[in-house]
Amino acid sequence: MFCFGRPGFTGLHLRSQLQPSLAITFELYLEKYWPGKKKMIKFFLMVNKQGQTRLSKYYEHVEINKRTLLETEVIKSCLSRSSEKCSFIEYKDFKLIYRQYAALFIVVGVNDTENEMAIYEFIHNFVEVLDEYFSRVSELDIMFNLDKVHIILDEMVLNGCIVETNRARILAPLLILDKMSES
Repeated sequence: MFCFGRPGFTGLHLRSQLQPSLAITFELYLEKYWPGKKKMIKFFLMVNKQGQTRLSKYYEHVEINKRTLLETEVIKSCLSRSSEKCSFIEYKDFKLIYRQYAALFIVVGVNDTENEMAIYEFIHNFVEVLDEYFSRVSELDIMFNLDKVHIILDEMVLNGCIVETNRARILAPLLILDKMSES
């Protein structure tokens, strides 16, 4: 249940089509074009080796106090595993898929019917987009440009569903913002 948009379909295009005055919500849109699909990605975390969260994005409502507990348990279960073990973990009622890049771990929580390899490759695609934008992304780039990292993630994932993987289309809004800020 890996959810891509139609060819030429981007999150930016969808957001321009879904005006606040319209009664249709993204869930209704998904139901119309992808019947039976539910939110696939529950949360997206980026943490360092010390267990400090550098980025967190939730696609389902989780209370703040429960988020802290969830993040602590998830980070502990991923960081405690050796590099020889599988990067997929069954955890409570969902799966954790994680990947390590230098000192950073990217952890994605998905429902139990999700394709693990597709999410594993999505994580790599996300890092490639960050690398392209920041020219060799580092933890400091993420910390000091958190707004831009959120924009990149929002272009790729909409309401828990992956809608864009093309690097050029993902980076287009950021490049426009950069040009506007220069002038």
